[in-house]
Amino acid sequence: MSAAISDSYNLDELASSIKEWGVALGFAELRIADIDLSQAEAGLQAWLDAGMHGEMEYMASHGMKRARPAELVPGTVRVISARMNYLPESHDDDWRARELARTRDPQAAVISVYARGRDYHKVLRARLQALADRISAAIGPFGYRVFTDSAPVMELPLAEKSGLGWRGKHTLLLNRSAGSMFFMGEILVDIPLPVDAPTEARCGQCSACITACPTQAILGPGRLDARRCISYLTIELKAAIPEALRPLIGNRVYGCDDCQTTCPWNKFAQRAVLPDFDERHGLGSASMVDLFGWSEPEFNQRMEGSPIRRIGHERWLRNLAVGLGNAADMGAKGDAVIVAALEARAGHPSALVREHVEWALAKHR
Repeated sequence: MSAAISDSYNLDELASSIKEWGVALGFAELRIADIDLSQAEAGLQAWLDAGMHGEMEYMASHGMKRARPAELVPGTVRVISARMNYLPESHDDDWRARELARTRDPQAAVISVYARGRDYHKVLRARLQALADRISAAIGPFGYRVFTDSAPVMELPLAEKSGLGWRGKHTLLLNRSAGSMFFMGEILVDIPLPVDAPTEARCGQCSACITACPTQAILGPGRLDARRCISYLTIELKAAIPEALRPLIGNRVYGCDDCQTTCPWNKFAQRAVLPDFDERHGLGSASMVDLFGWSEPEFNQRMEGSPIRRIGHERWLRNLAVGLGNAADMGAKGDAVIVAALEARAGHPSALVREHVEWALAKHR
């Protein structure tokens, strides 16, 4: 089908139209890359061999198919990479300072900014599918597949090849006009669209993200040990959080934004154009005690449509117990309200929750 499309349509004009249609659907920017990721394969294999993916077995289960889009979706010759800003409209220019200040508040529950609104998987997938439908309406049937952090696709190297940005020292994609506060998604297509040029890396000598990481998970520029990353520990890890790392987590109960809030490029972070990413249930200002009091039905009801619901109530309580325990080192040791909240969960049916509550109570004695 791609050959027929090549013969029938001006591909430069089609690429330009695709970008315009994408912006109309709420994306901030779209660019196009070829599918040659051969240079990324060695790094991926070394990272997997070192076990730095932890329990994220899906990172290894497809082998090098992750770096070979045409093996994942036969016929693929190009990738349309898209990014969508998610910083809530309510955040003003001082948002980074306020976010960092909350990490020092022993009462505050710090939840990653991206997770305070609607689940981005659903939002981006629907918009990418709408874009694919728009392309099909214009040129007829073509081969494609939509991805939003949902399959073995190396979206960062592809986005970097497309020129959406460069990979920062924290391994996240950075854009000179938007920082890193955006989601990404892809459409793998069988249309030989013209590709865009990569952009220049602009981190220079800055190492703010490496210095800021609470658990020293960033081993060096572009080297992340996920097993130490707070986002991994509070979201991906299903078992007990290693005791040695618990004190380093502080009050970050779902994800961690420290490497982003300290990055100078995020002074350029752009606000979301879609209301889907507006904060829900006061998650940007909630206290750990209040969230720890949610019953499982309350958790499921309030987190409906949120990425947080995926971890379940048990791990939600696990994370909050660690944060409440760490409040003892943040100036709230022996706080009666915190201790009472922990004691109320001391007999929880889950051994995982009980273990973390016991650890937290010991911190307050």
